[in-house]
Amino acid sequence: MANRFESKENRILGISDQFYRIFSVVIFVAIAVLFYLAVDASGRSTIEKQKESLENALSRDIVQCYSIEGQYPPDIQYLEDHYGLTYDKTTFFVDYQPIASNLYPDVTVIQISK
Repeated sequence: MANRFESKENRILGISDQFYRIFSVVIFVAIAVLFYLAVDASGRSTIEKQKESLENALSRDIVQCYSIEGQYPPDIQYLEDHYGLTYDKTTFFVDYQPIASNLYPDVTVIQISK
């Protein structure tokens, strides 16, 4: 009587228990892969937003320096020391090329590959 409810095959569809186990593993792997792809895409989106935020902060600080002091900052370190600019130097490289004290500098933000 103990074996009455235990069977090796589903009697309705004729599908074995092994098929259900394999199907469950496949579904689990598919969900894990989709989760990984979602997290990866979210990380890339965050880096892009950080880069955009850094570009805006640089532009704002450069213009603020010019409006207060009457000249553009001589280098990026000047913005960090006097205007509180901070950014992750392991993630972004800022190429700051001053042209003249009265001309807007050439600023490029480059994401460092990891």
